[in-house]
Amino acid sequence: MFAEVSIQDFLSQVASPDPVPAGGGIAAMNAASAAALIEMVARLTIDRKGHEAVWNRMREIAQECACLRAALLADIDRDAAAYRAVMAAYRLPKATAVERENRASTIEEALRQATRVPFDVAQRALRLMNLAGEAISSGNPHAAADAAAGMHSAHAALMTAVGNIRTNVRSIRDSSWANRMRSDAERMEKEAVAHAFSGTIGVSDAGNES
Repeated sequence: MFAEVSIQDFLSQVASPDPVPAGGGIAAMNAASAAALIEMVARLTIDRKGHEAVWNRMREIAQECACLRAALLADIDRDAAAYRAVMAAYRLPKATAVERENRASTIEEALRQATRVPFDVAQRALRLMNLAGEAISSGNPHAAADAAAGMHSAHAALMTAVGNIRTNVRSIRDSSWANRMRSDAERMEKEAVAHAFSGTIGVSDAGNES
């Protein structure tokens, strides 16, 4: 499992000629890193004098980030499995009409799953951008830059995931399903841009606190 290897080994596998892990796995890893950073900032705020009003909220943020981090690490392997399923589907026989129909339906479902995984990653990344904004505005000001790093890592993850969604839906025959995924991806992309901009402004303000 890719999520259980060392960072050095994981990156070596990314750099290899093997098709997985690739952009989808890196997107999940970037988002998991964002979750870890935001969780750290939340924990650095809990029990800090002068921030009593947000202690409980920071505990909630820390717990949610821990859950998101675990899910995103699992997404690295989900993405690889989805890609392998697509490749296996394309290798199915197509000599007869029955085989061609079976192959087409298997490819369709494999492509849907290969789209669902980056969709999940994008959703989790967008949620992390929300949490990063809270950590920047309400968390320990001395760690605001770390929360901003989490914001930007989550943004990069989301943009990569959205790109993968758009690539995969081009080959899906069900145009209604594909259009819904494309529309939702566009919505998340727009929300992410807004969050990233506000996060950049917010870290400047937080950095001025003592």
